[in-house]
Amino acid sequence: MRSRYSAYARGEVAYVLETILPAERANHDEAAIRQWSNESEWLGLEILESGADDAEDESSVAFVARYRNAAGETIAHHEKSRFVRVDGRWYFEDGVPLDARTIVREAPKIGRNDPCPCESGRKFKKCCGVGH
Repeated sequence: MRSRYSAYARGEVAYVLETILPAERANHDEAAIRQWSNESEWLGLEILESGADDAEDESSVAFVARYRNAAGETIAHHEKSRFVRVDGRWYFEDGVPLDARTIVREAPKIGRNDPCPCESGRKFKKCCGVGH
């Protein structure tokens, strides 16, 4: 995630594209990525949560990337990105925007490899946790 942010900040669009899962690259607009990268003043990256687990080939990162756009507005881009490992290399699969409000968890966090609370017998990440 940090390397992708750095690539956006430096205008290294080729790297941004190379780190997208090959099957998903057609869903991304190179010109739009280049414009966003070049017209923004990148102010910082804050990693909020990481699901990285070296034993798994799927992970997610929740983050806030702050930047100033061409109109001078400071924006906090809040997203949860999903990554997959293919042949030992991590690729960005997709991301979903997150609400910027603070979420306070009432119950203990369910781990990706914990049994799913729906009692299906499967791991949470392969059951109710898909897409989270």
